[in-house]
Amino acid sequence: MKKVLKTFPDNFLWGGAFAANQMEGAYQEDNKGLCLADINEFVDNVALDQKCNTEITTDDIYHALEDDNKIFPKRHGTDFYHRYKEDLALLGKNGMGLNTYRTSVNWARIFPNGDDQIPNEAGLRFYDDLFDEIIKNGMMPMITMSHYEMPLHLALDYNGWYNKKTIGFFYQYGKTLLDHYHNKVKHWILVNQINLIRHESFNHLGIPEDKVDNLEEAKMQGVINEMIACAMITKYAHENYPDVQIGMMLCGGPAYAASCEPKDVLATLKRNQMEYFYGDVLLRGEIPGYAYRYFDDHHFHIDICDEELEVLKNTSDFFSFSYYYTRVYDDECLQNNQDAYRNKNLPANPWGWSVDPIGLRVVLNEYYDRYQKPIYITENGIGLKDEKGMDGKIHDDYRIDYYRQHILQMKEAIQDGVDLKGYYFWAPIDIVSCSSSEMSKRYGFVYVDLDDYGNGSYERIKKDSYEWVEKAVRSNGVDLD
Repeated sequence: MKKVLKTFPDNFLWGGAFAANQMEGAYQEDNKGLCLADINEFVDNVALDQKCNTEITTDDIYHALEDDNKIFPKRHGTDFYHRYKEDLALLGKNGMGLNTYRTSVNWARIFPNGDDQIPNEAGLRFYDDLFDEIIKNGMMPMITMSHYEMPLHLALDYNGWYNKKTIGFFYQYGKTLLDHYHNKVKHWILVNQINLIRHESFNHLGIPEDKVDNLEEAKMQGVINEMIACAMITKYAHENYPDVQIGMMLCGGPAYAASCEPKDVLATLKRNQMEYFYGDVLLRGEIPGYAYRYFDDHHFHIDICDEELEVLKNTSDFFSFSYYYTRVYDDECLQNNQDAYRNKNLPANPWGWSVDPIGLRVVLNEYYDRYQKPIYITENGIGLKDEKGMDGKIHDDYRIDYYRQHILQMKEAIQDGVDLKGYYFWAPIDIVSCSSSEMSKRYGFVYVDLDDYGNGSYERIKKDSYEWVEKAVRSNGVDLD
């Protein structure tokens, strides 16, 4: 009889998670090309709080390239490109005590245009040095190949993932990373939050809205092309580097039905199925029946051949997901093609993201029941506005309380039998927000002296939560007081 674990296993991974485009900066140094995030996430001087994850046209792209009156926070990030040694020291064995570190490789730093014949040596060299420094600080690299950093050229000249040619470009990129870094990086996530095609869809898929006749169909075709490329890279990894683990990642989790009315329950089931869809393909190896029904109901004509369906049988080794909030869904949402909405029974941060620690236990159980694969929570955190106190320090007990509640629910899920291997805080050092390009939406345990317009000293300052997290991590989740 299998013994029930009462707490985190001895080999549990405690990590920090970041994205290259939100922190590296140096957006044109060492022959790097422009990527989607370099132009999509801009801050309008008139409307600073404007959300920037809407659909994008080619006119929008050219306007962004030509308009010098706009500020592009992600182009400069938090200057991690030049400060990574300082930042990693704050997090690793001589700092917070984390034993793993997740970040992404900026695709446009390796292949500046995406369709280049040979990789950029300066880009390869930077990540060689970065991965060495991660390991030197006692942390295992968990590296994402694609995290909103598609070369802009692929969007403008190929319509991003809508074009079948992009499958080959990504496969070449993935092969290059595996061949070059397989001795240093044993855990790879191929695509960040692959199910995000309603929100942040241009960031993800690089399909200009005006270049296709049916954007919703094009996005579904694009993500299927992307999954074919993922399966090809997985096959290559398994055949050439058997000690390398390949993972897939969702933005979690499933929505709650708004009521026990059967029509709301059925609508929520349908909605959740199409969120599971990506995991069902990449972890089970085939397109499920409910997805074919969905394509038919929406009159989508998806181009996929028998050879590509065969390729999809090359499945990932582990499942990972981000967790920030849960939502509610009903039949009205389904009928009107609306997204799930906020659960008003729960508290929320200033951006309307509900706080639901128990929901984390729920989704962990649901995912493990479905896939029976090792699980990593590769993002979890809360964006809040932090203010310096009179003593010049940041007293963020609210952040400590958030993490305490979520870690306790992870313990419960482990007792439920979930094979949870690791947990990554998003993001231990403040970075530029993905959805709004704000620095004032802060996640970290380390404050970066930088405002929404790029003004500041870039100084790193430990918040009160830093010491608490160090204690929690070094005690393997035991000391949460």
